[in-house]
This record gives sequence, structure tokens and C-alpha cells, in this order.
Amino acid sequence: MTAADDARLILARLGVPDTAFSTGGLPCRSPVDGSAGSPVRVHDRSDVDAALSAAAGAFAAWRRVPAPRRGELVRLLGEELRAAKADLAMLVTLEAGKITSEGLGEVQEMIDICDFATGLSRQLYGLTLPSERPGHHMRETWQPLGPVAVISAFNFPVAVWAWNAALALVCGDPVIWKPSEKTPLTALAVHAVAERALARFGDAPDGLLQLLVGGRDVGEALVADPRVALVSATGSTRMGRAVATTVAGRLGRSLLELGGNNAMIVTPSADMDMAVRAIAFSAVGTCGQRCTTLRRLLVHEDVADALIARLASAYSTLPVGDPRAPGTLVGPLIDEDAVKGFEAALAQAVAEGGTVVVGGTRGEGSYVRPAIVRMPAQSAVVRHETFAPILYVLTWRDFDDAVALQNDVPQGLSSCVFTDSVREAEAFLSAWGSDCGIANVNIGPSGAEIGGAFGGEKETGGGRESGSDAWKAYMRRQTQTVNFSADLPLAQGVTFEV
Repeated sequence: MTAADDARLILARLGVPDTAFSTGGLPCRSPVDGSAGSPVRVHDRSDVDAALSAAAGAFAAWRRVPAPRRGELVRLLGEELRAAKADLAMLVTLEAGKITSEGLGEVQEMIDICDFATGLSRQLYGLTLPSERPGHHMRETWQPLGPVAVISAFNFPVAVWAWNAALALVCGDPVIWKPSEKTPLTALAVHAVAERALARFGDAPDGLLQLLVGGRDVGEALVADPRVALVSATGSTRMGRAVATTVAGRLGRSLLELGGNNAMIVTPSADMDMAVRAIAFSAVGTCGQRCTTLRRLLVHEDVADALIARLASAYSTLPVGDPRAPGTLVGPLIDEDAVKGFEAALAQAVAEGGTVVVGGTRGEGSYVRPAIVRMPAQSAVVRHETFAPILYVLTWRDFDDAVALQNDVPQGLSSCVFTDSVREAEAFLSAWGSDCGIANVNIGPSGAEIGGAFGGEKETGGGRESGSDAWKAYMRRQTQTVNFSADLPLAQGVTFEV
């Protein structure tokens, strides 16, 4: 059976209706074997308007539901995701090309954030503040914000929606999801699973969770509409700039998760066995198509040759192929455009003085051999994020220079250092160390847990999703003052008698 045939069976099992597909709709082609499935029905701007009207009605009702009760819906969603985990994970593999364990891991992220958000529904805490006025009580509370538009990317076709949706739901916000045009099938499947949770919940308002499949026109309509209280967008820096400009123009809120150009600093004291394992997963996992993929390896010049030799040996035996097959570690790139980007970046790297150490060749379809390229300097191609498995290697002598080299790119998502020196580790984590939103010691840059806030600085967009207090982005802050005295004293000692 082709990948498209397998996907069709899974969609039927999960209850995706035939009405989701339409002749002349959005083409669906699996990167696994190039097979084509049924075109997906595409929504237009009139559908966006209807969805936003429904979301406004849902918000009026959902914000009145107590937060722990809202958390019950998310708990049920987590149960339904657990029941559908194997099917959803395989669909991620078939549509996005992830190896089996990564597909399972992505669905587990959805389950984990549902668990987190269910507990959060009883912890949407505010503050009690001292008032300077006698007989007054001040407090800070968090209120539901409004409809949230989630624009997700192909590389994490379902987890990013869950990060946003689980938090938005417990915070009192309806969610409208526009998935990537490259991965609409996984969105249809998750939406069908979510509808089962809504049915079990029983009294959720219509329009609470909606799905819009479409192109740029649908995304632009969502971003521009003032009825959308928060736009959470994951994708390229170019896309993020357009979203930020439009949303700021209407004084709205945006939460942006954009490009990453993540580095690992390897010092002479590092555990090289551990470093090799971390580099391999971080650089070639998801065929280099994670925003947290390791793209720059900054190695002390005394250990560079030995480490590169070990990496070249490991790369030369990497199992590349059908992501469904046992033992495969590297699946395909998402499509032909991604392959062309891979080839163009390698050509540019060589033109800028780089030497391809291993890999860089193309196989059939969208399959490529991950490449290691030794570079003389942090040139233009190194400073640019290429969404493909290319690892650029640079050397350094002074640790402060290594940190400066790491920070000297436009992006600021994830970073790490491998060292056994407490001084180097703490310097890396200090205010003058890594300038990224994520900084790790003796862990690769890829693979974040949901308990921490996820996001980065500079051209990464500044947004934070998932754990910690990321929930605050989905709510509005309100300072409240209550006068329980019989007097009316003014602040700052102002007197005003009439």
C-alpha cells in the first residue's frame, strides 16, 4: 500500500468525514513515497468571517464557564488523544515524513500539554497588592482574552496547535486553527478527535474549536480581523514580519515562533561520547526540519579534528529511508522545494569557502544524505536558517569568542554548551552568555519539554508557548481596587473637596 492509502484508512478510522475532501481542493502528497491522496476542501474568506462570528458567540459563553470546568474539556481531549495516539502518530509520519518514534513523540507532546493545562485550570493565579489608601484592597487578576487564531507549520503539524489550544481553552478563549497547507490531513484528524472530546463534554458552545484549511488568503484574513484577540503564528521570519506588522497595525496581540539558527559550543573538557550522540540527534532529527535543529557546531580548535572525524563516521552510516521502516533515523524532506533549498545552501557554502566533509547527496524523491560542512567563518549561508540537515562546523580558541560567535546571528531560539567546567557552564547561562530563549548545558538544542516556556529572541519573534507562565499571553491582565471604607482618600495624597 502507498502512504496515501495508509493515510486514507487512518482518516476513516478517526472519523474524518468525506465532506472534508473536494475535487479541485488542496492537493495532498506524502513525502514518504510521493503518493497523492484525495484533495482537501479549501475554505475561503467567507468561511473565515463565519468562523469568527461563531468564535465571538462561543467566547461570550465560554468565558462564563469556571476555569476548572474548562479544564475538564482539556482533560477529555487528552483522553481522546491517548486513545488515538498510534493512528495520529502514523499520520504525522505519512504526511510530514517523521520517523515513527518522532511521530509518537509529537502526539505525546499533545497529551502532555493537556495534562499540564488541566492542572493549570485551577491555578490561573493573580496577586494581592498593598494599597496606600486605608480601607482599600488592590488585586491583579487575569481574564479571558478572546478568540485565538493558531497558524501552524508543517514540521510540527499537530503539537503546536495543542500547545496553544490547551492553554487557550482553560484561559477561556475559543480557537480557530489554520494548519500548514503542506499538512492538512493531520489537522483534519486532530479536529475529529477534538470533536469527540467536545461531544463527551456536553455543553461546550458552538464555535469553540474550529478548523480552516486554506492558503495565504485565509491566513491574511484571520491576521487582519480585529475579532481575533491573539494570533499565534509559527513559521518563517518572513511570515512573522508580515503577521506582526498587520496585527500591530490594528493594535492586536501576536505570539510569534519563527526561525532558529541554533548552535552547540563544544569545549575541550566535554564528554565527547555524549556530544556525538547529542549532535547526531539534534542535527539530523526530523531531517533537519525542526526550529530547534542544530545548525552550527562551534568546536574548540584542539578537539575539532577528532570530533569531526567521529561525526563523519556516524553520518556515513545513518539509516536514511522510509520513516515507517524499523531502524530508520532520517526520513524525507517535506517536498521538492526543500530539497532545492538543501542543494542551493550547500553550493553557496562551498562558494563561501566551505568544505563538505560528508553527505550532501540526493536520493530518490525527497530523500537526502545529511551533510557536515566545515566553514572558515560565519559567512552569509551560515547566518541564514536553511530548513534542512546541514551542519556547519566552525572553530574557536577563546571561550568568550565562542559565545560571541554563537550570538552573532539574527535568530535567538535555542543554544547549548558541552563542557565539564562549572565556570564555562555558568558563564554560558549568565546575562553575558547565550542570548537565546533556550540555553542548555550538556544537552542538545532540540527537544524541549512542555513544562518550560518555549520560544526565543531577536528574529525568532519573542513569543513564548507551552509551560511556565506562557498562559498569560492568552489572558488580559486587570488591576482591581476595592474601597471597603466609608471614606474616599485619593492616592498620592491628593485632596479634592467639592
